[in-house]
Amino acid sequence: MFASLLVSGYSLAGGVGLGATRVIYDEATSQASLPVTNSDTHERYLVQSWVEDNNGKKSADFVVTPPLFALSAKSENTLRIVYLGKPLAKDREQIYWLNVKAIPAVNPDAVKGKNTLQLAILSRIKLFMRPEGLEMSEGEAINHLKLQQAGGHLTIDNPTPYYQTLVNLKVGGKALPNSMVEPKGTLTLPLPAGTAGDVQFQTVNDYGALSSLPSGRSK
Repeated sequence: MFASLLVSGYSLAGGVGLGATRVIYDEATSQASLPVTNSDTHERYLVQSWVEDNNGKKSADFVVTPPLFALSAKSENTLRIVYLGKPLAKDREQIYWLNVKAIPAVNPDAVKGKNTLQLAILSRIKLFMRPEGLEMSEGEAINHLKLQQAGGHLTIDNPTPYYQTLVNLKVGGKALPNSMVEPKGTLTLPLPAGTAGDVQFQTVNDYGALSSLPSGRSK
């Protein structure tokens, strides 16, 4: 029997992990890369990788090499991601999703005549396509976010060319879901009844780290 489990972050199956929680594909370069490491001292894994668009459809605009490979114990391999699609918008990022599936290797002789469950672990991380010459740096984008409370809702306005992921988002001390706002777009979140006050949040940078201090916005 075969089953899949979706996870996020660095860890996949057993000792298999990704070298980052997101991939930035700069237009100025011909490719992006991502290390995949197996820290397990005994197990071998079969690793399969592909790219999907933001609607979850497999994209033919990318080539990931190697698309399928065996990762031995205590070893590392590097995925190479190449974009072959049409030119993208020049004034903003575009998001895709890199999928990496790790399947434990099975010794046929060890499972012969037995009912077994083979568990594959699938990790999906964000793949940001970033054009050259954007109007500001990624690190400056947090300072341009605008948040406004009205009518029991919080509206987040992102006038920057970058996707902005807000975490540890609170209004008047009450937690709201982590949220991602597209470039030059807005996102409106409903507030719990009676919620008002200062807004605090952090953003996630290119390296998967959080902004050093929560950012405050007046009510």
